[in-house]
Amino acid sequence: MLLMHTLPRLRCLSLLQNYKSSFSTNHIIQIHSQIISNGLTQSPSIVAQLVERYCASSLSSSSSAPHANNYARLIVSQFYSHDHKSNPYLLNVLIRCAPPTDSILLFANWVSKATLNFDDFTYIFVLGACARRVKALWEGLQIHCRVIKHGVLSNVKLQTTLIHFYVNHNAFAFAEKVFDEMRVRTSATWNSLIAGYCSQIQHARDGLLLFINMLRGDYGVKPNDTTMVCVLSAVSRLGSLETGVSIHGYIIKTTPNIENDVYIGTSLVDMYAKCGCLDTALTLFHKMSYKNVLTYTAMVSGLAIHGKGKQALKLFTNMTESGILPNSVTFTSLLFACAQSGLLNEGLSLFQIMKEKFHILPLPHHYGCIVDLLGRIGHLGEAYEFIMSEKVEDDVVLWRSLMHSCRVHNDIVMGEKVAKTVMNLENYEKSEDFVALSNICASVGRWEDVEVVREMMNEKGIETNPAISTIFA
Repeated sequence: MLLMHTLPRLRCLSLLQNYKSSFSTNHIIQIHSQIISNGLTQSPSIVAQLVERYCASSLSSSSSAPHANNYARLIVSQFYSHDHKSNPYLLNVLIRCAPPTDSILLFANWVSKATLNFDDFTYIFVLGACARRVKALWEGLQIHCRVIKHGVLSNVKLQTTLIHFYVNHNAFAFAEKVFDEMRVRTSATWNSLIAGYCSQIQHARDGLLLFINMLRGDYGVKPNDTTMVCVLSAVSRLGSLETGVSIHGYIIKTTPNIENDVYIGTSLVDMYAKCGCLDTALTLFHKMSYKNVLTYTAMVSGLAIHGKGKQALKLFTNMTESGILPNSVTFTSLLFACAQSGLLNEGLSLFQIMKEKFHILPLPHHYGCIVDLLGRIGHLGEAYEFIMSEKVEDDVVLWRSLMHSCRVHNDIVMGEKVAKTVMNLENYEKSEDFVALSNICASVGRWEDVEVVREMMNEKGIETNPAISTIFA
């Protein structure tokens, strides 16, 4: 009799702790019922695992997401209704596992109750949620103020999370201030700020300068693999081959067997390809002992940039034969390679394979590559029909790409048709659309029509935007 009584308890706990298995929300509810029946709802560790399971099921199944998240919130509320106010552990688990928006709202709700003492992890997790959520700068600033008020800013992980949050929202001045005020910095701290700088071309040079400061060793922290990947991405954006070669030399001196490091190897391939050294990129690519989808995509992208469409397609064949599945970015690079090399049949075939064989939903840039491919070789009518048949006629970028092709091929009839479509789509007229139509008319010597377009612009009060140039010194 005792064995029969303990069997459900052991079974539900073993299922709950087996993270290799995925369960639906209904299955988790059954496990939850067993936990309640066996009186285990006051165990923080068991309830935390249950909350994690509910949150995971909400992410894997959109249909059950609201219910699963509600269950997780109710479990936490019920747990703290039994006087566990001194330990925020369970709330921290929920904030860490819930979607970013829910995490921020949860934190705000518990702040308003003022019944629970937060710890460093509470602030780390909620700031991490703010970092992942778009347009959460204001919320993060308020949390930062609360952190200062309660005197927990000395935690290195918390400070590092703050830097990560600020750089994700392009608030580099705040990130730098937090960084400069830190007495102790870990490699993660340096990497957070360096990665933020290196992710944007206008700040890439700042990232390289910060990397140089890190190399001096005055702070007792040395660059690691993550650092090198970040700075190589900055070099790729800047196209600074000399700097890239120097960093490569440093990697060779400090990292043994770099051909076994797939992330550094992929970054080097990408850097050399974008800096114009395609042969060096190919040599490094072939030397790598292990390659993943990112490695192949970087090499395909490099071949595409240099107009090596057929080589890119051959590499794609090798990739699939090696058992590595392409992703959405891989197909973007492949379709771009076809557009650059004028490989019409191959590009159209890839577009179908992407949808039918690999079940990848086309994104706007995939459609853009096909329209560009058709437009480059003068198949303007087919490009028009493609946009209409794929039901992406609301995408202004596609129409503007086709309008550019009409100008290149001096097709005034199609150009006027596309221009009218663009102007009807826009809720306000843009000067570049009128300028494009004017240029199409001018390219075939229809100066009277050019004058008509200019008069239309004057009547609507539309002024041309002045061109600008940017030079990175």
